Amino acid sequence: MKWQGRRQSDNMEDRRGMSSKGKLAAGGGLIAVVVVLLQLFGGETGQQLAPIIEQVTQSQSGSQSIQQRELTPQEKEMGDFMNAVLVDTEDNWNQIFRENNLGDYEEPGMVFFTDAVSTGCGNASSASGPFYCPADQKLYMDLAFFDELKTRFGAKGGDFAIAYVTAHEIGHHVQTLLGTSQKVRELQQQTNEAGANQLSVAQELQADFYAGVWAHYNKEYLEEGDIDEALSAANAVGDDAIQKRTQGSVRPDSFTHGTSEQRKYWFMKGYKTGDIKQGDTFSELVN
Repeated sequence: MKWQGRRQSDNMEDRRGMSSKGKLAAGGGLIAVVVVLLQLFGGETGQQLAPIIEQVTQSQSGSQSIQQRELTPQEKEMGDFMNAVLVDTEDNWNQIFRENNLGDYEEPGMVFFTDAVSTGCGNASSASGPFYCPADQKLYMDLAFFDELKTRFGAKGGDFAIAYVTAHEIGHHVQTLLGTSQKVRELQQQTNEAGANQLSVAQELQADFYAGVWAHYNKEYLEEGDIDEALSAANAVGDDAIQKRTQGSVRPDSFTHGTSEQRKYWFMKGYKTGDIKQGDTFSELVN
């Protein structure tokens, strides 16, 4: 992906190199589990889980201190790249909203952190991976996750795999702005676990579709192999691929994000059409 030379986004906050020490960090494991649930059940769930996270945070005693270190050249370059991706999403989604008469696109924030972070949805550890918090409309990323995407999940290397993951989280922000996330949360409260999982899958696949729409609008910056990198990442984080790797078997009734093939299909549909109206995953997937 061609990314050098972009303007600096006003919506990026870099907290890397800052880490909390003390008893608060000891509770990170439980908090991380809660944030993983936040990811599995979609963006708006963060508002439901925030009080739980806050209770966990408040129940921990002891002081904490902030330690800071200098970022390495590689970390600084990664920050510059992520700024470029964020800027591209800002430009493209502003255009998409104008073209589709969707009103003003409210740009989300993006926060880079190391180890742990405080968010509008509570405190989280890096174990949560990249996630979007609807309470403060920000994306949170420990950029070390993208090494794990290759080593743990088996995705190809390359910067566009990172761009895909980022664009997927931006997709959850779009769903928040359009009211989709709120509607999903309401419907999940009215159905059983299987139905809630189906809704979650549809929501996640729509975020993949939106990532593809963004890539369509960003074609001038794409390079050979970029789409393959995105598809490799989508394949690696499919529910079936993850369950095979971690459990040795697949349970479709427990899927919350969609299969590898579904994730690739909806990303490519967004990329090929560039039409936000083509992303009704709910009609196709939810009975």
